[in-house]
Amino acid sequence: MEPGLASRVARSAAQPLSGCLSRHSLSPWLKIQNHIYPMPSLCHKVPSTAKCHTSMTTSYMETSDVTDLDWENLGFGLIETDFMYVAKCGTDGIFSKGEVLPFGPIALSPSAGVLNYGQGLFEGLKAYRKTDGSILLFRPEENAIRMLSGAERMCMPAPTVEQFVDAVKQTVLANKRWVPPTGKGSLYIRPLLIGSGAVLGLAPAPEYSFIIFVSPVGNYFKEGLSPINLIVEDKFHRASPGGTGGVKTIGNYASVLKAQKIAKGKGYSDVLYLDAVHDKYLEEVSSCNIFVVKDNVISTPAIKGTILPGITRKSIIEVAQSKGFKVEERLVCVDELINADEVFCTGTAVVVSPVGSVTYMGKRVEYGNQGVGVVSQQLYKSLTSLQMGNVEDWMGWTMQLNQ
Repeated sequence: MEPGLASRVARSAAQPLSGCLSRHSLSPWLKIQNHIYPMPSLCHKVPSTAKCHTSMTTSYMETSDVTDLDWENLGFGLIETDFMYVAKCGTDGIFSKGEVLPFGPIALSPSAGVLNYGQGLFEGLKAYRKTDGSILLFRPEENAIRMLSGAERMCMPAPTVEQFVDAVKQTVLANKRWVPPTGKGSLYIRPLLIGSGAVLGLAPAPEYSFIIFVSPVGNYFKEGLSPINLIVEDKFHRASPGGTGGVKTIGNYASVLKAQKIAKGKGYSDVLYLDAVHDKYLEEVSSCNIFVVKDNVISTPAIKGTILPGITRKSIIEVAQSKGFKVEERLVCVDELINADEVFCTGTAVVVSPVGSVTYMGKRVEYGNQGVGVVSQQLYKSLTSLQMGNVEDWMGWTMQLNQ
């Protein structure tokens, strides 16, 4: 954890949510798709917010426990659900209590900080449905801590760890009929932190919005757990030392779209980036971390400010170590791909994705006869079994929601 961040996390965890309401609370009326919703009506008969959202969700769920979708062919794309969460923060740095509102467009000034200067962060995590119908979250506090770290780098206030996790719970429960049946996918959760206040000169925005929406998803890559094919990028770079490559800011992802588009046009699944200084050390794929396996030793690029500290990455490292694997976080040279036994990617969206081939400087290296490697398969099974509640959570990572 970064110096100084531990104290921020401690302060955030200690700050009660009941004191978060400020003069910058949301307007009592919200316009969504030409309809006006009186926000107090969502809660006017219930004395507490928590009971309000539980009551609202339970009432909605009486007609259907799970929505009617083609779960067998669920891809990774946006499916609009019922509700979203919104909280505001002004110059005092304190976020309002927040509201669960009908999902829909939000209003922003053309001069909003996020639109003009890219002052924005996002997170990604998932909820899973167990065989008994209950719902699990996977390490949401890690996402909250990472958002705090990113917000500090981007000169933004952030919700406390407690508020972040509580907001995720509220949003998932309000949309629980969209959590896929066991083994059919997951509910992808997207928290956003944006500079929503109007600003003209280059400066931090005067107001911020914390928003969460969700969507049921299947596999990120169309190949599923089948191996993907990567190409090493030798022209573009994702990040450079001293920049923002180590935080989940929105600009990091727009900058990879061109290289990714070119690669997909040539038939590759995605792009593997090298460092911007030496052009020879592995960094990461467009939206996931990279691992190389040789003689049962698992190596992955070290976190040095240009690589996102992935939560799935961290979890895979800890699971691998618990199973007796040696894991090295270090500089990994691109030449090591030539003799690797296995290569795989990790991320919230992909979980674990085995790599079938890597193409570098016109030369293609294949792994495991395009099959799923033994190590990749073992780690995938171990992690997903934890995430889905199929085994006892010996790591203490999952959080069951009370419905």
